[in-house]
Amino acid sequence: MNDRFLKACRQQPVDATPVWIMRQAGRYLPQYMAIRRGTDFLTFCKSPKLLAQAAFDAVDVLGVDAAILFSDILLPLEAMGLPLVFEELHGPRLPEPIRGPADLSRLIVPDPARTMPFVGEAIERTLERLNGAVPLIGFAGAPFTLAAYAIEGGGSKNYSHTLGWLHRDPESFGKLLDLMTLTVIRHLEFQIKTGVHAVQLFDSWGGWVSADLYQREMVPRLQRIVAAIKPMGVPVILYVNGSTHLLEAMNDTGADVLSVDWRLPLDEVRRRVGPRPALQGNLDPCSLYASPEIIAAEVRTILAEAGPTGHILNLGHGILPDAPVSGAVAMVNAAHASSPLDTPHAVRSVEAVD
Repeated sequence: MNDRFLKACRQQPVDATPVWIMRQAGRYLPQYMAIRRGTDFLTFCKSPKLLAQAAFDAVDVLGVDAAILFSDILLPLEAMGLPLVFEELHGPRLPEPIRGPADLSRLIVPDPARTMPFVGEAIERTLERLNGAVPLIGFAGAPFTLAAYAIEGGGSKNYSHTLGWLHRDPESFGKLLDLMTLTVIRHLEFQIKTGVHAVQLFDSWGGWVSADLYQREMVPRLQRIVAAIKPMGVPVILYVNGSTHLLEAMNDTGADVLSVDWRLPLDEVRRRVGPRPALQGNLDPCSLYASPEIIAAEVRTILAEAGPTGHILNLGHGILPDAPVSGAVAMVNAAHASSPLDTPHAVRSVEAVD
């Protein structure tokens, strides 16, 4: 197995900087669009054979050093008892949101093996399809992000329902976070037992919370998740979008890897969090619209800022739906050219992939 990614997670020396891309199996890839054709998104997320093909195709086209399970962070909310729909033009929607403590009784902490067996089958099929080539990353939404979706009923411009509840009644909001925390632990344990090699927590909306509130309300729950997962022997990655004010709090969770957005240079991130965690990131997703030469220069800058060990190159957020495949390939090639390789690595043709 190409284990660069796992070595970097553990801050071990690597022959070249490992790279993968958040949402690397997505709408920007023609192969993904081909297998999605005629299938709505929620059905697709419950179709293990298609999910395995999507995850494999991204690795095959891009030459990345890790695959990520194709799934969605909101599926556990459906398993908890909240109806979930995906609208083609508007994204996910939870038509029966929770808005206060009286709604907590509507939620259960699900057994993922029973309520989401398609996740386990997707992992098994993806591992079979990868045939040991690269590690497979599992994932879950972080408690706050799941809570925000459940309360808002989807995305939001200001998260007023969520933050209003948090400020108005932190005790009952904490009970909601505890339900989400236990759900996340069970979901990740299920994925690890089924065979994923690492897991990532996506706190996509964590950046909306002040540093004090994040430290007080979110960090203890994230610490519980990390503590539950660590004995299972897989690296834990924590990603928070809009994280520049939260780096110290993120580091307090005990995660092995901190994945950060593009708004702060990695040498400044390292100065603030110290030597312990590995770092992941942090190319601006819009950089992929540039020429291969400009992308390579930006990648080299990030690698210099990150230092020689304990770094995984990634975007600072998910790849955009209209991003050119050639830009993603240029990013991967630049990472792999960062140091001499002990073994040959296939370099994708930037011109041929679009």
